[in-house]
Parts: sequence; C-alpha cells; structure tokens
Amino acid sequence: MSDIVRILLAIFLPPIAVLLTRGLGLQFLLNVLLTLLGILPGTVHALWLILRKP
Repeated sequence: MSDIVRILLAIFLPPIAVLLTRGLGLQFLLNVLLTLLGILPGTVHALWLILRKP
C-alpha cells in the first residue's frame, strides 16, 4: 500500500492507518487511546509511525 494512501488514512482514520502499517499490537492500542482523547494526538502518532524510517 502506498504511503500517500496511509497518510490520507492517518488524517481521517488514524487507528486504521496504524493497523495497516504496524498490525494489531501495542502501537494500535496506543493509537486508539490517543484518538479517543482527541483526533489530533491520534493523527500525529499515526503520521509519525508512517513517516518514520524503519
């Protein structure tokens, strides 16, 4: 999946973007929690995970 699609998903649906990038794990659960606290922290976390070099 292209990074552009993941970035768009991170803006609109951050947990889905993290799920597709990292799978079901700690980062996904953390992103769900951050998104529940506010859309901005969840979006920033998702973008950070997508744009970070492995």
